[in-house]
Amino acid sequence: MSIRIIPIDQQVAGQFDNGKLVEQKPIGFPDEGSAVDRVGTLFYWAWFTAKEDAYLPPHPHRGFEIITYLLDGRVDHSDTLGNERTLHAGGLQVMQTGSGVQHSEKYEKGTSGFQIWFEPFMGEASYAAPTYADYGSQELPLVKKDGSTVTTILGNDSPVQLVADSMMWDVTVSAGQTYEHEIPAGYSLAGLVCTGKSSWQSEGEKRLAEAREFVVCDASESSRVSIEASADQDTRLILIQVPSVLPYPSYKQVKLRAKVKREAQN
Repeated sequence: MSIRIIPIDQQVAGQFDNGKLVEQKPIGFPDEGSAVDRVGTLFYWAWFTAKEDAYLPPHPHRGFEIITYLLDGRVDHSDTLGNERTLHAGGLQVMQTGSGVQHSEKYEKGTSGFQIWFEPFMGEASYAAPTYADYGSQELPLVKKDGSTVTTILGNDSPVQLVADSMMWDVTVSAGQTYEHEIPAGYSLAGLVCTGKSSWQSEGEKRLAEAREFVVCDASESSRVSIEASADQDTRLILIQVPSVLPYPSYKQVKLRAKVKREAQN
């Protein structure tokens, strides 16, 4: 198994609303220049922070499954499906954008969290009815075991099961303790260090990851990775497990095939 550490200077920065909302992107959009352009079904990952009250005006999405997971603060959501909702710290918002939806967001000063895009098969997803759902922190399963606190966000016992193959956890490892994760063959574990320092070890390889660094573990065979928090501070991690390779044509390939078909018909 390989372990890659992607420092902040190899990620991408972004901003909205004249810099009121800033982003660190472990996985940016294609051609933005991030060291990691995707991991299997995991297409895009941004860590946003509202330096002031901020507003994103209505904008469209289609096909992708988009989640927002809040660490702190509050987001007010509005969309063309008729939803007017508020998301608080620890809450999860899920949009399966299907055939198309527009939404806008208001961010309270001090709000931080993640917007993450997963890619289902666009040949089907782009024609499905769009959906919206949100979940409070109390609705997401939480387990404390062996010095770690684990909240399941996607997959397993979570109420959220996406079409795109994906699982996600919010993990806090107590200082000096170790969290272990089994990665199936053909899958990758992508991790973003929110706070603290940790060492990642598997099959003799050991790498140190600090706050805001991005880690990608690729397992060609079933492998176990051990994540040990430093002795002086708890470590908080967001972990996402996906297939290492997208198991169907990408959205770019689907669009290209549709274009070729249209041109042939004309």
